[in-house]
Amino acid sequence: MLGLDKNVNSNVEPPALVSYAITQKCNLHCKHCYSDAAENKADDELSLEQSKRLLDQIGDWGIKLLILDGGEPLCSENFLKMVSYAARKGLRTTVGSNGTMIDYATAVQMKQAGVAAIAISIDGATAVTHDSLRGEQGSFEKALRGAAACKKAQLPFQFGMVIRKSSHREVPDMLKLAVDSGAFAAEFFDLIQVKRVRAECADEVLSLEERKSVMEWLAEAQRSSPLPIKVVACPMYPMIIRERNIQPTQLPQGFLRRVPYWEGGCAAGRGKGYITILPNGDVIPCMLLQVKLGNVKSQDIRDIWADSPILQRLRSRELLQGKCGACELKGQCGGCRGRAYEEKGDILAEDPGCWIK
Repeated sequence: MLGLDKNVNSNVEPPALVSYAITQKCNLHCKHCYSDAAENKADDELSLEQSKRLLDQIGDWGIKLLILDGGEPLCSENFLKMVSYAARKGLRTTVGSNGTMIDYATAVQMKQAGVAAIAISIDGATAVTHDSLRGEQGSFEKALRGAAACKKAQLPFQFGMVIRKSSHREVPDMLKLAVDSGAFAAEFFDLIQVKRVRAECADEVLSLEERKSVMEWLAEAQRSSPLPIKVVACPMYPMIIRERNIQPTQLPQGFLRRVPYWEGGCAAGRGKGYITILPNGDVIPCMLLQVKLGNVKSQDIRDIWADSPILQRLRSRELLQGKCGACELKGQCGGCRGRAYEEKGDILAEDPGCWIK
């Protein structure tokens, strides 16, 4: 179903950002975890020296942004060492964290090591909603204390918030919580049915009408919100912004166009887009599109990016099927390839989560 092709374009632009999950180990058990994190690190995770070689390649590639996540990256004994090494390579290094292990001293350490910003997961406006997804009572309060510690240490942070059936009515309050907590951005994630989601919370995926309603509300909220509102796994969201000619009144002109997926839609494996490296070195187009492209233990990440026949097909919107293939907006959107793959079994299938006719 991947449709391999031997004609590979080696001149594609590099991604705007690389996400590297440095460990599978995590202190929580989240029902929706895209990394399928576990209590212990995996036996085949990259060593520190292998990680440094990878960071050398990424730095020499000219990548603008590196995201270190997991699992929970703070669970890795090499976390701060990797941050420091990446910073010395000139990489703007950010971190994705559940926030529960961050206190003021830790926030200061991260900032001194070279962390430029951190994304803290907040999956509801209340402890009940958040904790029910994160698998630990008290994780909501711990995450908010982590955010407060970052604010005190002057370490910039944003909130990363999954939207699902149990939380979509709380979205206005979730955005308000991000503003009131001092976040610099609010990034919402449309729940995708990866392996653990299917096993533990498949009934939480939004319906078409719920998705459309939430995205329309977020688009209208962007008119007056002091924060940029970003949405992952729903490339139809920027379509609403453009269709309604929404001009944020509290952000610099053109600010939203800095988001990698803003102009071209789904950024998985695309030039100026996104690529993900898993703890064992496997490379996938996106955390939400879990199709193996290669492994950095035996291949240079730049060669995988240039030579992968799977990526070549992802980059050709003319190959899209069904409604996505016929849509006049496919160049600007392309649908979520992760949702298409997980629900249809084909990376080029139409996005079953799209409501646009």
